[in-house]
Amino acid sequence: MIQHQFEAIVIGSGATGGMAAKTLSEHGVRVLVIEAGPELTSSEAIGSEPCNFLKRIKRVVSGENQIQSQHPGFWKANPSLYINEKKNKYITPEDKPFLWTQGRQVGGRSLTWGGITLRLSDSDFNTSSIDNYGPEWPINYSDLEKHYDLIENFLKIKGNKDQLDQLPDGKYTESIPFTSSEIFFKNKVESELGFPVIHSRGFGPDIKTEYEEWPKSSSQGSSLGKALKTGKVEIMSNHIVERLIINDEQNSAKGLIAINRINKNRKEIRAKLIIICASTIQSIKILLNSSENIRSKGLIEPSGKLGSCLMDHISTCRFFSLPSTNSNSKNNNQKLTGAGSFFIPFGKNLDKNTNIDFIRGYGIWGAIDRFDPPDFLKTKPNTKTGFLIGHGEVLPYEENKITLSKNLDQWGIPIPIIDCKWNENELKMVTHMNKTIEKCIKISGGEIHKFDELFKVPFLKQIAGNSYALKNSPPPPGYYIHEVGGAPMGTKQENSVLDKWNRLWQCKNVLVVDGACWPTSAWQSPTLTMMAITRRACIEAIKNHSTQINH
Repeated sequence: MIQHQFEAIVIGSGATGGMAAKTLSEHGVRVLVIEAGPELTSSEAIGSEPCNFLKRIKRVVSGENQIQSQHPGFWKANPSLYINEKKNKYITPEDKPFLWTQGRQVGGRSLTWGGITLRLSDSDFNTSSIDNYGPEWPINYSDLEKHYDLIENFLKIKGNKDQLDQLPDGKYTESIPFTSSEIFFKNKVESELGFPVIHSRGFGPDIKTEYEEWPKSSSQGSSLGKALKTGKVEIMSNHIVERLIINDEQNSAKGLIAINRINKNRKEIRAKLIIICASTIQSIKILLNSSENIRSKGLIEPSGKLGSCLMDHISTCRFFSLPSTNSNSKNNNQKLTGAGSFFIPFGKNLDKNTNIDFIRGYGIWGAIDRFDPPDFLKTKPNTKTGFLIGHGEVLPYEENKITLSKNLDQWGIPIPIIDCKWNENELKMVTHMNKTIEKCIKISGGEIHKFDELFKVPFLKQIAGNSYALKNSPPPPGYYIHEVGGAPMGTKQENSVLDKWNRLWQCKNVLVVDGACWPTSAWQSPTLTMMAITRRACIEAIKNHSTQINH
């Protein structure tokens, strides 16, 4: 039951939805946040061990989480935060799997976010002018810099200032110290190979926040929690947004249709401003289902780009053992977190001594001695366990797209078809990543092993045996959970879905601010930039609608 009048609707309550609600409410706007899933308490959301572990096994065996369990994050979070795949289907071509991870609860996927926060650089926004491929962003680094600053200060992001052109420095509290094994690795890689090894940037170990027991990386523990404290935000949970309602002139949205997830009743909700933050694929699904291609007097989208150029980071992973170094160091056995790890942040500045037969760039994330079990559970005692994961920029291809099928889900909404695959440029990049990773491990004295060969853990071989991440070929799109694109920003309506302020060209009271708005993918973890884009767009929307929104 909606308790108050509101002036703006935010669809989605994750990282971008929380930032939209915070920005609007702090400027005096009354906001309704619509979330497709339930509102959980912090204890319900976080869960506890061994209950979480037993639930993971049950949900994998039953088929409820067979796809999402491919991602390592599934094995450390409460599995209830991952959607039931048997009840929420999507379609992919038989030879093009897509691993779609969804979080349907208040807080969305912010509750399972790894918490890495990397800025994009000017070369990422202007990349097509460098290599003459694909679209450019209609904004640049200076457009987001002050928003990056404010968000990092608010979230108390940890990191170090490294003065790298490809990865701008931010506003950080102290960095989390390297383990002694990581220091050894860093010294070897930097001195022998000349690659930069830096502290990762993001959140440290979970600590209590002023918003109950929520992790700081979750929207409830940060932006959404802050928004709710203004008294101007209300959450309508368990309601799925079906589509926008477009006015007769087809130049504005009057509101939307929301479906009660429990009883399936439809409700029309009107607002002067609508912010779509449902996560990339869900946001595209809402827009496609609102379009004039589907219904009379629907959304006009002149470019024909809606749903095309879906991207995700391509990745590859290697686990390794490293001889123990100074095992009594107080910095050993620290928890693996967004900031408690390291990066080799190449971007486009790749090793000039190698053959680079692809465009764009990548970074390598890693950690050593942050998830080691006791020695008696290791197959190689007196060693430390590490991993290196490369993730690289994927090009925007028209044929990688989201469309709607004629099949309807249990709420009468068309089921999405996700048609996406890696192309030659990405596969060449992965080959280069693997060579770089292997070079780094070798120079530090490490040995590469399969994950299930490192630990004596029951059922590990059975679980790892089916894992895409541990195969020689790269995991399919969706695995890295960094999907972006489908409703790109641009400078004109003939070649983009949104203008530079994230507004639909033909419907300027609707903003799309999550990953769907990205013209290119860059190589960095995208969440911080999504939040910065959201804040920028919402502030402009408040100015633009000041005569309509009373605040």
